[in-house]
Amino acid sequence: MWHLPIAQTHHLSASAGVLSFVGGAGDFDTAGRIRNPGNLDRQIEGAMANMAEALATEACTLDDVVRLKAHYAAERDDWEVIAAVARFFKADPMPVISTVPEPLQPFSGQTIQFQAIAQRGWRTHSDVRAVPRPVPPARRALFGGRTVTGGLRAGELIAVANRTAEDPDGAVRNPGDAVAQSHVIMEKHAETLTALGASFQDCVKMEGYYLGTTHQDWAPLAKARMSHFREPGPVATVVPCYSFNPKEALTKVEVMAMRELRNGHDKYIPREDHWPERVWDWVFPTPYRQAIGLRNTVWLGGQVPACPYENKGRTVLNGQLMPQTRFTMSYIEDLLRPFGRSPADLKLMVCYFRSTGTEAETVAFVKTLADCLGGALPPMTLVPKLTVASEESVEIWGVAQG
Repeated sequence: MWHLPIAQTHHLSASAGVLSFVGGAGDFDTAGRIRNPGNLDRQIEGAMANMAEALATEACTLDDVVRLKAHYAAERDDWEVIAAVARFFKADPMPVISTVPEPLQPFSGQTIQFQAIAQRGWRTHSDVRAVPRPVPPARRALFGGRTVTGGLRAGELIAVANRTAEDPDGAVRNPGDAVAQSHVIMEKHAETLTALGASFQDCVKMEGYYLGTTHQDWAPLAKARMSHFREPGPVATVVPCYSFNPKEALTKVEVMAMRELRNGHDKYIPREDHWPERVWDWVFPTPYRQAIGLRNTVWLGGQVPACPYENKGRTVLNGQLMPQTRFTMSYIEDLLRPFGRSPADLKLMVCYFRSTGTEAETVAFVKTLADCLGGALPPMTLVPKLTVASEESVEIWGVAQG
């Protein structure tokens, strides 16, 4: 099997409930080396083969993927990357494909990594619904007439692709106004969820990206996004990004949800909710939660090294990546404990961490994670960033066995 170029024992795939996860699939060989340094197209091919291999250990295939996330570093636009990836998924509807341009990758020579959430055999379920994603006319030829999936319901799991405020013709609405763009995105997500028999109230995870690094950059967009939810909302992760496609875009958001079909009616799935007193809160009231459990899964919001027992927006151990990582992992331990779980039960871990982009920094960061977990690492998506946010050097979220 391929593996990451790290010394620590790590899983390439894992399952929680009916969901299976692959994190950080890249074009690695059996020695942990990138086979085609700097070559995006060849790396996509190699990474997808590796993903299929990892999924097979969970009795899944590429056809079982519901949501695919690609972090890529290349001079390509999102539609080119989506098209290059979509050709590996032969069945329709194709999975939801979300893309994030990232100037840095965790390992030398790497240009792309994939994270997948799969559900074994979902295409045979009676409740499969898909919503098409409009492709700008200038990019439609890339897909050879195939329909791109914007939202997908595979039984109870619902995934909605991340998107900017790009309209069907390829123009960005409200250029220069990130708040207005946020509302455009959220309104489109609401339409997609409605078509899938769900609403924002069913969301279990919201992920967002924005230009900037300060509280002043983040806060107006945060207020715009959260106005579309009501309590109890999903868990959330929002981190800075450096550029979007199209270039006039200023933010990007995606959501995942879960909803059941019972007696022919769509029903809300109750969730278990714990928020230990020690774990930080946001600086203004939000509908988001820090950890929710349902259907044998526990979903975590993005944990940061914020001061415990308060909501003042202050951080601890400012600018120190390894101490902040250990502190952040202590929050994850706190959040999982009321569910009767520990970090050893994580089946997916997504880590954004401050870095200049060297492999040595990634290796050191992973060693700290391994020290905190004390055992084999779960499937990981490792995303180095020049800046995470303000004095924060790390943000980590994940999914655990419930």
